[in-house]
Amino acid sequence: MAKILVADDEADLEVLIKQKFRQKIREQQYEFIFAVNGNDALTKIEQHPDVEIVLSDINMPEMDGLTLLSRLGESSPLIKSVIVSAYGDMDNIRTAMNRGAFDFITKPINFDDLSLTMEKTLKHVLQIKETLKAIKENNILKMYVDETVLNFMGGREFESSLMDNETVEGTVMFIDICSFTSISENAPADTVVRLLNNYFDVMVKEIIAQNGYVDKFIGDAVMAVFRGEYHLDRAIDASLAVRAQIEKLPAISESFSFVPKVSIGINSGEMISGNIGSKSLRRLDYTVIGDTVNTAQRLQSAAKENQIIISESAYEKVKESFNCKQVGEVTLKNKNKAVMIYEVMD
Repeated sequence: MAKILVADDEADLEVLIKQKFRQKIREQQYEFIFAVNGNDALTKIEQHPDVEIVLSDINMPEMDGLTLLSRLGESSPLIKSVIVSAYGDMDNIRTAMNRGAFDFITKPINFDDLSLTMEKTLKHVLQIKETLKAIKENNILKMYVDETVLNFMGGREFESSLMDNETVEGTVMFIDICSFTSISENAPADTVVRLLNNYFDVMVKEIIAQNGYVDKFIGDAVMAVFRGEYHLDRAIDASLAVRAQIEKLPAISESFSFVPKVSIGINSGEMISGNIGSKSLRRLDYTVIGDTVNTAQRLQSAAKENQIIISESAYEKVKESFNCKQVGEVTLKNKNKAVMIYEVMD
């Protein structure tokens, strides 16, 4: 059952929602909780920590919806919010999105649209939870692979399987936040970490949306891997979405100024997949390695601000699906010959 909190000071909205969704309520697909303002909503979330979606008005007494968005981002990042408001101007929409709103619906409410939006949002929440569960399980295994855990999971056979490796076909994407080093040199540590985590969160959402997974965070860069059908196409779709979302983020103007931009390198091919690390230290990192991975990182190094760079072999596979432009030949580290690279435009 999905638990949904509605924050709105209009008393008749509760009646309308109970009427419009009575079948799903009766079938125990949805459970609604109601709050009259942001403060009340936060209290209700403490009482019901399994809330998955918040539907919130903007104009409410005591605490408005935009403030509630900020508070939810700090305390309950897994909860996704949909703004439902009569204030549908672009300023409010941009502010809501920048504060983490998943979607925006204007009043008077079209309940068919609201229903579809809720289904889409719940699906997104489920994807995030499944991904986090997989990451958590994987991290537990690779960080605490001791005899007790191995015996519980199947003894020596399982221990051996952890060290297995295989050759896989896939696509690797490296995303770097351009010039972020300048922030780390001039801003307080808390500011650096907060900004970096915010930028990473934007990227991860788009990677997950294309069924990719984050292999690792490397400083101010992200390495993501895509496998399965159309892995190269999905990686490029994710890169375009990441670039678009980062461009929407506001410039930073504190004791320093910074406009977030990304440079992206993508490469596709065979890779070795396995648990790499020290068994004696019980620190294993399930990752991919090989020339395909190294080339993707070097393509990212060749990319400039807002550029998505792919190899010639990747271009030949996707040239009918994406608008690409030839950049020219470049010399990549540890490559004997210059390679032709292409920029993905859209």
